[in-house]
Amino acid sequence: MEYKDYYQVLGVEKTATQEEIKKVYRKLARKYHPDLNKEEGAEDKFKEIGEAHEVLKNPEKRAAYDQLGSGNQPGQEFRPPPNWDAGFEYSGDFSGMGAAPAGGEEAYSEFFEDLFGQAMREKRAQRAQSQARGHDHHAKVLIDLEDTFTGAKRAIALKVPKVTPEGHVITEQRTLNVNIPKGVQAGQHIRLKGQGTPGLDQTEAGDLYLEVEFSPHPYYHVEGRDLYLDLPVAPWEAALGGKVKAPTPNGVVDVTIPANSSGGKKMRLKGRGIPGKTPGDLYIVLQIALPPADKDNARELYQKMAEELAFNPRAGLGV
Repeated sequence: MEYKDYYQVLGVEKTATQEEIKKVYRKLARKYHPDLNKEEGAEDKFKEIGEAHEVLKNPEKRAAYDQLGSGNQPGQEFRPPPNWDAGFEYSGDFSGMGAAPAGGEEAYSEFFEDLFGQAMREKRAQRAQSQARGHDHHAKVLIDLEDTFTGAKRAIALKVPKVTPEGHVITEQRTLNVNIPKGVQAGQHIRLKGQGTPGLDQTEAGDLYLEVEFSPHPYYHVEGRDLYLDLPVAPWEAALGGKVKAPTPNGVVDVTIPANSSGGKKMRLKGRGIPGKTPGDLYIVLQIALPPADKDNARELYQKMAEELAFNPRAGLGV
């Protein structure tokens, strides 16, 4: 998808105050409103202005957008980095505020939808919440995979957007001590009661919901409760079989490699995935690692294999 510079769309500096953004938007919206401007391209421009304003008028959206960085150019191919919004706290007002551009919410660009679409859907689901009660807050947090195997108490820092008296958007940090429950999965929420927006007239405060994601792990990748480990094996270990050592989150284990195993063979260690009422499994995927032919004796061995084994790895391709 293409990157959109919302500041450039409105023609304002990144240091513009919220009031300046509002004034510029009103002026441009009148200029390009399809009921007033029948020129070709005016309606598309109006939608683009509306999308930019939808982000920049809201301190939470604006702060989230700003943290993507300034090194991207309009029209440049762009994908937000994985978990780009991790550690960013937003309230129930993060999305769904104000009218959508002409044509409805579907008129927002792919860029907008990829950044804010999920939050908009969450907001629509919350609209039945009592107005007297404080708004719930949300944040995605990254935890270590090891924490879900034992449970843990961690200090988690969150970035919270605020508007200064001068109208500038800044972020402040607050740190919370959070109990990570054993067996928590990616995508699950940890609820911190009363940590959202205070209620009106001493009514109940909203809650803070932390959406759990796992930090990238050097060994494993996660699918639900299951873990996958790419395990390097030597050619002779794959061909002859035998026992090899393999890491697991609970310690090193011996794994039996069947003879004549090929690269990509998947082996299941039942119950060694993420804990739960029905624990996940650990899948070991064999990856054949070739020794380098960087010495004379190694080259001789490879040459001997080539002559005596008469092995064609491309036979299945008809070549």
